Amino acid sequence: MREFWERGYRDTSVDDLVEATGVQPGSLYNAFPGGKRALFLRALDRYSKLVVPQKLGALEEPGAGLEELRGYFDGLVEDLTTREGRMGCLMVNSTIELAAEDSEVGAIVRNHMQRLERNAERALHNARRRGEVGEHVDPHAKAVQLMATGMGLMVVGKTGPDRKVLETIVESAFAGLN
Repeated sequence: MREFWERGYRDTSVDDLVEATGVQPGSLYNAFPGGKRALFLRALDRYSKLVVPQKLGALEEPGAGLEELRGYFDGLVEDLTTREGRMGCLMVNSTIELAAEDSEVGAIVRNHMQRLERNAERALHNARRRGEVGEHVDPHAKAVQLMATGMGLMVVGKTGPDRKVLETIVESAFAGLN
């Protein structure tokens, strides 16, 4: 997973995977019929199960609200100001690299986006019920917009901008919620 995350699918060779896993090429192909692509799809699944829940944190909780939604974005900004964080998100990286040409990768990243949007929409519904956001806010539309902004933030973050740039993007995305 880490090799694909750092290098991308195309720039990760079988030799890179052999070195990273310590498994010989023949054993790698036996373990993953379908070769590098099958291993990549498994890496996306592993990322979704291990890394995404860490990044979403409390936003995945049923009672999440505006604080948890904002916390998710603040966490993105924090991550993107570190060297490791500038690797971005494996799902976003895969979207850019492969989603338009590989329907299976496209479906995986669409499911990822739907997961993000569902969590954001639920948090916005909760926040509206609690009076944390105005009645004028359409939770579904705002969730879609916020998560698209989050994906864009991760792309911008790969360029190593000043923290203030990232914070301005987030502030703009959250403007008008009250």
